[in-house]
Amino acid sequence: MTVSTAIARLNAADPDFARHLDHLLSWESVSDDAVNQRVLDIIKAVRERGDAALVEFTQRFDGVDAKSIDDLILGRARLELALTRITPTQREALEKAADRVRMYHERQKQDSWQYTEADGTVLGQKVTPLDRAGLYVPGGKASYPSSVLMNAIPAKVAGVTEVVMVVPTPRGEINELVLAAACIAGVDRVFTVGGAQAVAALAYGTESVPQVDKIVGPGNIYVATAKRHVFGQVGIDMIAGPSEILVVCDGQTDPDWIAMDLFSQAEHDEDAQAILVSPDAAFLDRVAASIDKLLPTMERAEIIEKSVNGRGALIQVRDMQQAIEVANRIAPEHLELSVADPQAWLPQIRHAGAIFMGRHTSEALGDYCAGPNHVLPTSGTARFSSPLGVYDFQKRSSIIFCSEQGASELGHTASVLARGESLTAHARSAEYRILTQDKGN
Repeated sequence: MTVSTAIARLNAADPDFARHLDHLLSWESVSDDAVNQRVLDIIKAVRERGDAALVEFTQRFDGVDAKSIDDLILGRARLELALTRITPTQREALEKAADRVRMYHERQKQDSWQYTEADGTVLGQKVTPLDRAGLYVPGGKASYPSSVLMNAIPAKVAGVTEVVMVVPTPRGEINELVLAAACIAGVDRVFTVGGAQAVAALAYGTESVPQVDKIVGPGNIYVATAKRHVFGQVGIDMIAGPSEILVVCDGQTDPDWIAMDLFSQAEHDEDAQAILVSPDAAFLDRVAASIDKLLPTMERAEIIEKSVNGRGALIQVRDMQQAIEVANRIAPEHLELSVADPQAWLPQIRHAGAIFMGRHTSEALGDYCAGPNHVLPTSGTARFSSPLGVYDFQKRSSIIFCSEQGASELGHTASVLARGESLTAHARSAEYRILTQDKGN
């Protein structure tokens, strides 16, 4: 196998830099008409025929010889069995990662609060966990037990009563690490179904699959399209694009380290994006040499090659200040500040899903065991989105209790505003509560 790279080189001093950067970053998760229609048909079938449709689609798409929905349900005992089938080293790694993820997310928990005004009026916010969350997990060889931990643990920390996991098992192939992760993370029910049919089942419920309040977790174009269609019926985490990494380096980190950090995202798929920004042109040359040297040693070299050649870039900037400006423009999913004093630059970072500080903090640590969530906003959505967290599994209700005097005082204000909007019933409803002695005020 011969692999080679021709990674793009950009210079921020180029008059056309902004246009070239926009072209490099452009990516749209667009389902073609055929995919869209197929997904709509699948959702309709699951809504109308429930379990029978799930069994039929699983037979057809995953090649699983399921006679009934019972063949697609894994009980708690099966998850516990998976713990005994993985190696002790794997179990230890899963448990350590789970502990760190749980400890980090415990700090995100939000509590209800109230305050009382002088007249006795009480205002506040009640924080309540979702009743049930659905977790989609890719199956077969493309299985990610780390994603199970990252999605299920925040839900459990939030207090979600029941976490339901769906995971396809193509041709009956079950990933024991995924099931072991589900056991450790506290997943309550597992159904071995996938694709748009699994999303539809979680969104609308079937005779066996319970309807959930929110669906989280990554999937292919059919899963993403189905999540778009069921949004509103249920909540969703996000429509994720390809994985991305942006490394900002001052030129002093080992170029082999940087090349491998770029590879760590490029190996996900051909559409993944790996970008290095540095003011040191000679360093960019050294990283390019490291990329050429290390690429043939990679198991997923062909995928990395297509990713790097198609969407990767080495960008030269004037100085570190401009490097930070470019980083904020890109708003990457993963941002590595591979510099001498990352803390000094942190206040200027405005848009990034996760920020990896210093030369020794590889993005890979965040993917598995550092603690923060690895479900992050992609495709520039870090400008307005956040990592998956406990707050995604909690909802907030406003609390309003008016004392007699408080209702009377607020009634005047509400009356004026309601009549200004020609909503007479609103006004009179508020006016009924105005005390007699206040009516002339």
